[in-house]
Amino acid sequence: MSIKHFLQFNDLERDEIEHIFARAKWIKAQFKNYKQYWPLVDRTLVMIFEKASTRTRLSFEAGMQQLGGSAIYLNTRDSQLGRGEPVEDAAQVISRMSDIVMIRTFEQSIIERFAQNSRVPVINGLTNEYHPCQILADIFTFIEHRGPIQGKTVTWIGDSNNVCNTWLQAAEVLDFNVHVSTPPGYEVEFERANLYGTDHFESFADPMEAARDADLVTTDVWTSMGFEAENEERRKDFADWQVDADMMRVAKADAVFMHCLPAHRGEEVAAEVIDGKQSVVWDEAENRLHTQKALLEYLLLGKVP
Repeated sequence: MSIKHFLQFNDLERDEIEHIFARAKWIKAQFKNYKQYWPLVDRTLVMIFEKASTRTRLSFEAGMQQLGGSAIYLNTRDSQLGRGEPVEDAAQVISRMSDIVMIRTFEQSIIERFAQNSRVPVINGLTNEYHPCQILADIFTFIEHRGPIQGKTVTWIGDSNNVCNTWLQAAEVLDFNVHVSTPPGYEVEFERANLYGTDHFESFADPMEAARDADLVTTDVWTSMGFEAENEERRKDFADWQVDADMMRVAKADAVFMHCLPAHRGEEVAAEVIDGKQSVVWDEAENRLHTQKALLEYLLLGKVP
């Protein structure tokens, strides 16, 4: 099997994503029924972190162990990467000592350079540009609660960040629609999102109109990691882009709310929404574990029947 990386959502075809969802459903059922499933015995995952993490580290580390393998945590501050070792050299060494690598870093170019010099699959655990593992979990969660996402409408409210970019890619792969509403100056950058001509995206100046008749409403913090210096300016610019009960009321009656977490109640989302009946954020967070286990299985073993 040739090496396959998961650096952006559109690195995988629709049939591959659907296979991962099917496997995630089965793997999750095994987990819930306390049934051991160890297809990755003696396999090692190396996790390289340059950005802080809770869900990404926990879900990958626990997931690899639950599949019978082992996970090694490397922080760039505590490794030679933090002392200027070239990414290309690190990739050569790390990929000779492990079976698969997950990287959570800043520029997408870093993970691309690593993958070009790796002998094993590389997974994007988050970059400034994309967050494909998050959207795998989000879409799997939607399918669990509402069925197929094909033809549905997802509304993104707030910053056109890495999560937003990945939703746009996913819409192209899986054939659903994305409504985006951002404050002026924070619009989607198509080149950065790696999108060139799309029939699955529509931009709205008014966030309420973007949310109208949506099947899923989602958002993220106003200030992503790496943009902390802009925090005060962003708090002012995004003041009218909060997902609140009024916004959820213009979406479909059975619409669900998602947030990749951590969340700031009273900023990008009202407490009554994230803690309300339409919120599926805790299922969404848990599903990082199950979808990533299915992803690890696929990248290492191919399509398991």
